Amino acid sequence: MSLPAEAKEIIVKKYQLSESDTGSPEVQIALATERICLLTEHMQTHKKDLHSRRGLLRLVSLRRNLLSYLKKNRH
Repeated sequence: MSLPAEAKEIIVKKYQLSESDTGSPEVQIALATERICLLTEHMQTHKKDLHSRRGLLRLVSLRRNLLSYLKKNRH
């Protein structure tokens, strides 16, 4: 389950550090958080969808790793 292009563009513009920034940890965390919200809603209605559950767990792990990276390197 991916984000619509318009939603992704809005999130990138909100969290980018410079005009051409699309891959900074802040942007990646914001995109992952939005996808986690979408997948969480999906999982509430489709409890037995194990493929989406695996993707959700992967995204949560990705976001956790990016947050720990930010904590170590940006402060």
